[in-house]
Amino acid sequence: MTGTLVTSKVNGDEVQFIADPGETLLDVLRYKLNLMGAKEGCGTGDCGACTVTLNGRIVCSCLVLGVEAEGATIGTIEGMADGNRLHPLQQAFIDHAALQCGICTPGILVAAQKLLERNPDPTEEEIRYWLAGNLCRCTGYDKIVRAVQAAAAQMRA
Repeated sequence: MTGTLVTSKVNGDEVQFIADPGETLLDVLRYKLNLMGAKEGCGTGDCGACTVTLNGRIVCSCLVLGVEAEGATIGTIEGMADGNRLHPLQQAFIDHAALQCGICTPGILVAAQKLLERNPDPTEEEIRYWLAGNLCRCTGYDKIVRAVQAAAAQMRA
């Protein structure tokens, strides 16, 4: 066996996996932990489709090695809903038609959730700046921004 045993907390649950040298966190999440929400869009950290949180910071999981997750707390789109109850951001994306193909959506939702944790009342400019690392090739960004604004208003109420 050439891999390293890694223990992490993913979406609140302790997990263990063997990370091979050079294996990305994205590949570990998808193919060892069966968490398929994060997508590989570019493999170079340019598109944000693989965005997750690592110890409270948003990262492109295609740029993080699986072994770097040792002792880390990781958040993915799969941990966003509360059972069958969608997070307000998820519901707002549906309500505002802020998604189409779904490749970028999980990464955008993870990033937007982190934004609203830091700033519950962001301006449109702040939302656009915060989500600049997440590329959407289908919807454009107006519906996404409106959905984040709507979710923020609901969460503040």
